[in-house]
Order: sequence, then structure tokens, then C-alpha cells
Amino acid sequence: MIHLLCRTFVGLSLVACLGVFDGSVRAEDGFVTVFDGKTTAGWKANEKPECFTVANGELKLQGGMAHLFCVQEGFADLKNFEFKAEVKTLPGANSGVFFHTENRGPGGLKKGYEAQINTSFVKDPRKTGSLVDVKDLDKSPVPDGEWFEYHLIVKGKQIIVNVNGKPVVNYTEEAKPVRKKGREERVLSHGAIALQAHDPNSVTFFRNIRIKKLPD
Repeated sequence: MIHLLCRTFVGLSLVACLGVFDGSVRAEDGFVTVFDGKTTAGWKANEKPECFTVANGELKLQGGMAHLFCVQEGFADLKNFEFKAEVKTLPGANSGVFFHTENRGPGGLKKGYEAQINTSFVKDPRKTGSLVDVKDLDKSPVPDGEWFEYHLIVKGKQIIVNVNGKPVVNYTEEAKPVRKKGREERVLSHGAIALQAHDPNSVTFFRNIRIKKLPD
């Protein structure tokens, strides 16, 4: 009996260790993985699909301005949700997570919000955690070259941006938000999530991408 218990304990410990070693996502209530770590299945680029490649369980974004939309069944059109991903930038990277947006073909995204990813891209002062042109941060809470968790919560009129478990933006949209010219559609409604590739010198990685739908 003692030997059996020992073998069981060792076996469970080994499974647990292997789960950590191979990068498995820990179980989280209600979250669904939307990136399989092998392909871009369930995702669609609005242009330049070569900007989005997969290797070693990581989605790499590089090559020019393009956006990769989540089109997985049940997650292609969201209103209230939580989004989590592990993200890593190389020096000079610029990226972002768009939400409540829409694929209208090639070009920039007019509809929805962008949660910025930028540690050291000097041409843009809006740093990681910013809601671009709505609630901007001038300092990144994370360095280049290290994985960090990006966690977005969108519910009703509230948007919360968490970086490594700490809130960096907590924004409530006004009844009649004022937006600058060209950003008039930067308002809450519903729509897709899209990941941004920015320029040839910008390299950003995503892994462990998951979404939790919240009640409307």
C-alpha cells in the first residue's frame, strides 16, 4: 500500500512538473485557449499573412503593418469578455491588441480600441498598457525581452488593462465620448479581437492566448 501511494505521488508530481515544463496553461475557470501553438488556425490576417508565423508554441509578429483577427467559432464577435496572453517584445517593437474591431480588408483599423504594446519604440510615446488616444501611458511597466501577462477586461462601459496582474488602466467610457478626427469609431460596441504587426523592424511574440466570455 505504501509503495502504491509513493508511486502515485511520484506519478502525479511528474505530470505536474511536465505541465510546467512544456508551457501548458494552468486551468482557469471559463477561459478557452484560442491559439493552438502550432498554427494560425482560427485566426485570419486582413493582409500580409506572412507577418504571422508560429514556432515553438509562439506566435511571432514581424514584417509590416497587418492585423490578425480571431475568427474562432464563438469568439469572433465579442461584447463583454476577458482576454489573456503572454507577450514578449524585442527592442523597438510596436504592437497592440485591438478589440470591438472589424476586418474591413487591408489598412489600419478604424473601429474599436487598441491596447498598446510598446516598451522602446521611440517614435510612439504611448507605452504598454495604454488605450491608444484614450488613456495613454508614457512609461512601460515591463521591459523588452521578458514574457509578461497581458490581461484585458471589457464589461459594460468599463475597460481594465492589467499587466502581470497589476491594473495599469481602469477606464469607464463616457456617455458621449469625444474622439479626435480619424478615431471616431474608437468606442465600445462589439466585434473582433485582432493582434497588430507593425513594421519590418518590430518583433513581438504571443503565446497562451485565451478568452473568457462574460455575460452581456
